[in-house]
Amino acid sequence: IRLPKPPPPEAEPEKMDLDIVYEDEHLIIVNKSVDMVVHPAFGNWTGTLVNGLLHHTQENLSLTEEETLRPGIVHRLDKNTSGLLVVAKNDVAHKKLARQFAEKTANRTYWTIVWGSPPDTGTIRGDIGRSPRDRKIMTVLPDGDGKHAVTHYKVLERFDHLSLLEVSLETGRTHQIRVHMQHENYYVFGDTTYGGA
Repeated sequence: IRLPKPPPPEAEPEKMDLDIVYEDEHLIIVNKSVDMVVHPAFGNWTGTLVNGLLHHTQENLSLTEEETLRPGIVHRLDKNTSGLLVVAKNDVAHKKLARQFAEKTANRTYWTIVWGSPPDTGTIRGDIGRSPRDRKIMTVLPDGDGKHAVTHYKVLERFDHLSLLEVSLETGRTHQIRVHMQHENYYVFGDTTYGGA
């Protein structure tokens, strides 16, 4: 029998190049690149954004006892998604930022390219949860079987077979944009997990 090495109890600082857009004594905004995992977890204990931020800030990030692997993290982006992330450097900033996301006073806007030509504007509603056929992915489930999710979109530009969308979320479910677009048959371009390869 071989027992796997246990995960580290907390994230370790690592020197890396980060694209920092803004920083003050309370928070830091970083442009996360594609293929970068936000925080340590199974399969990615090192090389994450959190590891780099701990080195950059000299371990000066908001830290709670239950979040030793996610210091300062208020919201996340998927590994294959690039974009701006706001990270708290102290507990006061973390609580205020988390409240803004919970009360929906902080707005997040995404751009995505999808296959097809959806209507100029639209709203997708559908509960999201684990797929009963494949527990590694999410899917739209019958009402009440998953978590309530609402996605709004607007077409910015149309191409021969693709459309550029601006997307805003009322909720922040795992893989929400990808799952809702798949549900409407407008698969996210290049997304091998949800049909857009």
